[in-house]
Amino acid sequence: MRSPLIPIFLIVVVDVLALTIMLPLLPFYAERLGATPTAVGALIATYALCQLVAGPALGSLSDHIGRRPVLLASQAGTFIGLLILAWAPFLWVVFLSRAIDGLTAGNLSIAQAYIADVSKPEERARSFAFIGIAFGIGFLIGPAISGFLSQFGYVWPVLAAAALSALSICATYFLLPESPPVHADGAGGRRLSILEWSRYARYFRNPSLSPLLWKFFVFVFSFGFFTAGFALFAERRYQFGPKEVGYIFAYTGLLGGIVQGVMGLLVRRVGERRLLAAGFIGSVVGYAALAFAFTVPQLIFVTTISVLGGVIRPVVTSLITQRAERHEQGVVLGLTQSLASVAQIVAPLIAGAFIQKGWLAAWALAIAAVALVGVVIRTPAAADL
Repeated sequence: MRSPLIPIFLIVVVDVLALTIMLPLLPFYAERLGATPTAVGALIATYALCQLVAGPALGSLSDHIGRRPVLLASQAGTFIGLLILAWAPFLWVVFLSRAIDGLTAGNLSIAQAYIADVSKPEERARSFAFIGIAFGIGFLIGPAISGFLSQFGYVWPVLAAAALSALSICATYFLLPESPPVHADGAGGRRLSILEWSRYARYFRNPSLSPLLWKFFVFVFSFGFFTAGFALFAERRYQFGPKEVGYIFAYTGLLGGIVQGVMGLLVRRVGERRLLAAGFIGSVVGYAALAFAFTVPQLIFVTTISVLGGVIRPVVTSLITQRAERHEQGVVLGLTQSLASVAQIVAPLIAGAFIQKGWLAAWALAIAAVALVGVVIRTPAAADL
């Protein structure tokens, strides 16, 4: 019998490709319609805000009616949003397209829940690695596709993303079997609604979990700060367009893939706690050096030394799942997803304000300062539990 992990892997790869094609293009696309850097930040934040509001409802719905139909609806929303974006005549239509995409943006979280449904508990860590591999492939290929197609017009990368989204819908419909019924608090990552956030407070009072949750938030905030502002930063400092920004993101994806490939060896040789510290230190150095990188070779060098930051998310997520009780892992993973949404709402707004004021070096140094908080927060050792 064919493993359901194969089609879900293909679906996630295609979804991530569609997502990463938009990453280097969207700021330039919005600028062409009159957006200021602050408006670009608000545009990115709109998607994350809609995702934060709707994500828990989509997850709960998938618990009750099954993953497959909700995944199809989510993918359809992405497809419709991209079609609207492709022919957006005004900036407010771009906002509308991102809001539609955000309100239906359950693709990846539902895919993660599906993997948990069809995997035995002792096999889940290996199964979840499919998500990391899919992201690695997406961040390597997607921005490169965007950079290449943008030479022929900004609409072509958007149409490519829409085509990939349609392909993902077909793959889900024809290849993906429905998963078995599950409990709402399964290991897939149940997210509480925005009205239930008080229930999260007890996890921040847990001395073994709280520092790790804050480290996770610091990471996604600094990364969101960077990705939201880099395209406009590079446009102003290096006169880059979407082509060059796409290739830089693809280079970053290549480095990230190399790091993921040796992650197991690094964990065995260094240990998770020290590797996490090294990741944050590498991020601080890389972001701070970016403030003083005024040539393209300097930019490439800075990007290369920042590669250590690629270990942070998988390591801190692993530590969080180790510290959480098994019956609470679903809610705790949902909490990390909600923290990521909050960070991706706030960070782009601040990044846009920095770029609009022309504070390019200050933007990079501010990201370094945020990452430095991750160095300062102590990672609890297993012996402290």
